[in-house]
Amino acid sequence: MNIAFFMIPKVDVKYICDDCTVRQALETMYHGGFTAIPVLDRNGYYKGILREGNLLWYVVKGEGGEPHTMAIEALEKCPLSDVKYLRADEDWAQPVAVTAPIEDLIMRAMNVNFVPIVDDRGLFIGIVTRSAIIRHFYEKNIKEK
Repeated sequence: MNIAFFMIPKVDVKYICDDCTVRQALETMYHGGFTAIPVLDRNGYYKGILREGNLLWYVVKGEGGEPHTMAIEALEKCPLSDVKYLRADEDWAQPVAVTAPIEDLIMRAMNVNFVPIVDDRGLFIGIVTRSAIIRHFYEKNIKEK
């Protein structure tokens, strides 16, 4: 079985660029109804995962860790790079190559809601949701009986 079988392609995935503002990230997540989204650079390389908790702590604690409050308008001037989000080289945010064995995808999906998928160059090409994997195996192994 191929990882691409499960993948939602990049064109259908909401993501944020690493040079966007905190407000743009908040609005993207809010309007999409997502609690986490991939972060890419402008060249399409996968950089990490931004979770709503990362944004919450940024708004509450700010860049230097000092408690403060921010108006939504002020967030237009705050670059996303100031937010501590999960970077691509951290355990919870590592992508899986589309050419990897399916076992790699399943192992990664056990710990996260979605797994970022990259090509051989490291370019982001989509995601696989944990629910898609569970649904496939449910339909194949349980529903057919």
